[in-house]
Amino acid sequence: MGFTVIIPARYASTRFPGKPLALLQGKPMVQHVYERACESEAERVLVATDDQRIADAAAGFGAEVCMTSPDHPSGTDRLQQVVSDLGYYADDIVVNVQGDEPLVPARIINQVAHNLRAEPEASIATLSEPIEDLESLLNPNVVKVVTDTRGMALYFSRAPIPWPRNSFAAGDTPAEMPQGYNWQRHIGIYAYRVKLLNDFVKWPAAPIEETECLEQLRAMWNGARIHVAAADEQPPAGVDTPEDLERLKRLLEGS
Repeated sequence: MGFTVIIPARYASTRFPGKPLALLQGKPMVQHVYERACESEAERVLVATDDQRIADAAAGFGAEVCMTSPDHPSGTDRLQQVVSDLGYYADDIVVNVQGDEPLVPARIINQVAHNLRAEPEASIATLSEPIEDLESLLNPNVVKVVTDTRGMALYFSRAPIPWPRNSFAAGDTPAEMPQGYNWQRHIGIYAYRVKLLNDFVKWPAAPIEETECLEQLRAMWNGARIHVAAADEQPPAGVDTPEDLERLKRLLEGS
């Protein structure tokens, strides 16, 4: 069975308004994301947006577009409207690829979809990569994840987890990265079963979700299992700000 890629794309970003339409090598950023998604094994690739400017641009480069409500509090709610409007079945699999990931590898899109299909107990599949420097370990914008022996998530946090008690004794921050630990950074690409999306939008925000500002904790709070695997390919950083876009342009230009 195949899967669908849905690319949520909002115009009204706080830090970078109009971000999906920002030009990168002469193309809107959302077009780069769409083209990477089309390189995957997805049977269908959709752009989901609440803005006519993005819809017109996406239609212009041949994408299928779904218009969604401007009132959705999250991209997950936007995905759920799409699968509801299009009549997807509960066990169908959709992959959420963010509209600000213009270099997302098709390989990891396939990976999360296949992993979810292979893990019937899981409702969500996602990816991680090793954390290898102290700055990232201590950075609250780098989300950490701990899993069990089967790769099922135990917890996601902005804090350094697991906490190395002996290395961080009495709250002191070491000058170097402690050795002997396998810290993992969460990579924000998700495959969902449609039933999970339908349930998710009915659940109130969970206390741990509000504390950490991490939506995936709502699913865990309500008993959903999340499968986490090491990414087959390391994705380049996405674009959150105009400065990120300039950095990416320099990367693509080889400077």
